[in-house]
Amino acid sequence: MIGIKAISSYIPKDGVDNFKQAEAFEETASFVETKLGARFLPRLEEGDDTSDMAVKAVETLLSESDLAKEDIDALIVVTQNPDGHGLPHCAALVHQKLALPTHVAAFDVSLGCSGYVYGLSILQGFLAASGKKNGVLVTADPYSKVITTPNRTTSMLFGDAASATWMGENPQYLVSDCTFGTDGKGAEHLKVEQGELYMNGRQVFNFASLNVAPAIKSLLEKNDWSEDSVDAFILHQGSLAIVDAIARRFKGSEDKFIKALEETGNTVSSSIPLILKNYLNSGNSTRLVLSGFGVGFSWATCLLKRNEEHVN
Repeated sequence: MIGIKAISSYIPKDGVDNFKQAEAFEETASFVETKLGARFLPRLEEGDDTSDMAVKAVETLLSESDLAKEDIDALIVVTQNPDGHGLPHCAALVHQKLALPTHVAAFDVSLGCSGYVYGLSILQGFLAASGKKNGVLVTADPYSKVITTPNRTTSMLFGDAASATWMGENPQYLVSDCTFGTDGKGAEHLKVEQGELYMNGRQVFNFASLNVAPAIKSLLEKNDWSEDSVDAFILHQGSLAIVDAIARRFKGSEDKFIKALEETGNTVSSSIPLILKNYLNSGNSTRLVLSGFGVGFSWATCLLKRNEEHVN
């Protein structure tokens, strides 16, 4: 069975004090703490690009796990902000910088905040269909590349980070089921125009608060999982307010919704794996729900079940 074996990450050390940004936009510290949830926003290091963040995340994965370069069969990079103009694809640049073998299948997935869940499903299916054994799913989407002008809506929200997930046999977690959705009418509310990120915050909030909870509940019902049986709900960390709004739809289970934005902010497709990596090797959680949502509008939810046959 193919599933999640290990997760590593890379978070730049330098960044922005969000309280200072709030002062510049005449916002209060309370707004930062109760609505955004991000005290600090990491930023892409000078001289680095998206592929460099991805490489650092994969190198950490290789050093922290038993995965060897020569054993990698597939590499997927989830990003909407690749190096240059996206040609060649970012995965090819990562492949070259890591000096991976030529037998590796490497390609990009252009998705934002729903990209990690989509990526898990894509890589799992690709490995199963091709008979391959080991794949690496990378998320690296530095939005700081498209937030170059101070903007109250975007400047205080997004942080830069990358993750690398090893999928293969003898996993710690199995991806048991997934569901997906798209509402292209929302495309105009979160987009890049003339190199700058534009976001209609109210519309994004409304979309997430109305669509995500029903998608989660439907998937739970389909698989006969009660809300009580779930150990943790790991949502995309769009903002503290968004996570809270969704959690309120689950009366009695609100405390199971993880919030982890203080030192990273909204890291787009990396927000879920940054949290999920803390659950691997712990052995304390049997059932997890992942849900990503955002640009597109798009959303994706999946169920993770600990593999009771996993051998350390």
